[in-house]
Amino acid sequence: MQNMRHELLNNGHGHAPQIIRSKTDADERTLLAQQPVRFEQSWEENNLPEDQLNFKNLNMDDAALQTFMPRDKYNLVYITFLIHGIGVLMPWNMFITAISYFTRYKLSEAYIGNVEFAYASIFLQYLTFAAQVPNVIFNWMNIFVQMGGNLTTRIVWSISIEVVIFILTIALAMSDSSSWPGVFFWITMVSVVILNMANGIYQNTIFGMAAKLPIKYTGAVVLGSNMSGTFTSVVRILSDTFASNVRMSAIYYFITALFVLLVCFDTYFALPLNRFYRHHELKEQKEAQLQISQNSGRKTRVPYFYIFKKCLPQLWNIFFVFFCTLSIFPSVHANIQMSDPDFFLTTTYFESVVCFLTFNFWAMMGSFLAGFYQFPGPKYLWIPVALRVVFIPLFLMCNYQLDKVTRILPVLITNDWVYWLIATAMGLTSGYFSSLGMMYAPKVVETKYQGTAGMFAAAALITGIFSGICFAFIWPWFIAHVGY
Repeated sequence: MQNMRHELLNNGHGHAPQIIRSKTDADERTLLAQQPVRFEQSWEENNLPEDQLNFKNLNMDDAALQTFMPRDKYNLVYITFLIHGIGVLMPWNMFITAISYFTRYKLSEAYIGNVEFAYASIFLQYLTFAAQVPNVIFNWMNIFVQMGGNLTTRIVWSISIEVVIFILTIALAMSDSSSWPGVFFWITMVSVVILNMANGIYQNTIFGMAAKLPIKYTGAVVLGSNMSGTFTSVVRILSDTFASNVRMSAIYYFITALFVLLVCFDTYFALPLNRFYRHHELKEQKEAQLQISQNSGRKTRVPYFYIFKKCLPQLWNIFFVFFCTLSIFPSVHANIQMSDPDFFLTTTYFESVVCFLTFNFWAMMGSFLAGFYQFPGPKYLWIPVALRVVFIPLFLMCNYQLDKVTRILPVLITNDWVYWLIATAMGLTSGYFSSLGMMYAPKVVETKYQGTAGMFAAAALITGIFSGICFAFIWPWFIAHVGY
């Protein structure tokens, strides 16, 4: 046969194809030498468009990642953002949950003697104010100015500063400060300011990173934030139960915060190794390069006002949820006393369980539910958010009492179970509606602006917390001067 048909075998591992039968071997070898060596399935076999075949400054693996989205294997990226959600609110939760350590130990008359110390009775208001002022400032600044350079630099420095502050806090817990309560108070306040300056950058950056991923990853950060409160509440109860005294309880308690921050530090560096995360990172880089090429190589300015205007309804929802919540938690919530002496909880655990653990656990459950059910949608979310304002008068009707403040406002809710039910509803709605707002905000803008929208959402969250805390300063005056 003059035109004998030849057969080719290719093992797919880069070995040269072998010619089994051919009448003209020399011609066949010449033809095969002109063919490209294929190590894996070629780009041509995937029928990719030409613009996806021209990957500049990318290796083959990154080019594949930019084109095909791998799955989040074992939900590692989701778990990582969950851990960082715990970390971003760890400083805040650690200090407010340890309020009894400050007011009933370090600044108490039993510890410092009969020394008139004006700040002890309203320590919580000062603490929350000192925490949130720098947090608000640095969250908003971080949107417009990339303080500290790239993401890695910002996160590494912010977590490192937080670790140093917690080491200082542990040292203060180990020290005998009974002879210098004023110095202890101001060192604590300055520490809280520095801690939250760093945390403002850390929190804003994490929300910006999560906003580039699918919607559930922003929900993971919010869920982690609410898990942080539950975690710290449980740690406080355990440390109070098993420690030999208040001092050792505080030391164990604050050491736990160090451990969590170090875990956050390690998991951040694991993110770039994950193919799912790198896909979304490369996708964003490609869109940014495309935008530059469409503008003749000039890097366009981010349209901050346009993004803000598009996100404004959701930013308002986020703000108002946290405004209502922080108007009563923890300043009012933590100072509601047990009305029934026969209630099954003792006074030692009443505040820890009914206030901190209840709020944080149900806020966590609300965030968890938001990952499965998104109702109402972005258009109508403002309605249930606005209705949450009813929690403010409800909590004031409970047995809210302060040292050195004579209450003339009548206590109308004297049943501890009813108060606990109200606290549960407040925590659940706070976690659920705040999660919805945080998830909706980045998705109302184009993909290339989602990172900035996520930062706006984080700033709205902190602004709501700060405004609620400031508003809470009127309640001691209110219950002492308003009656009906």
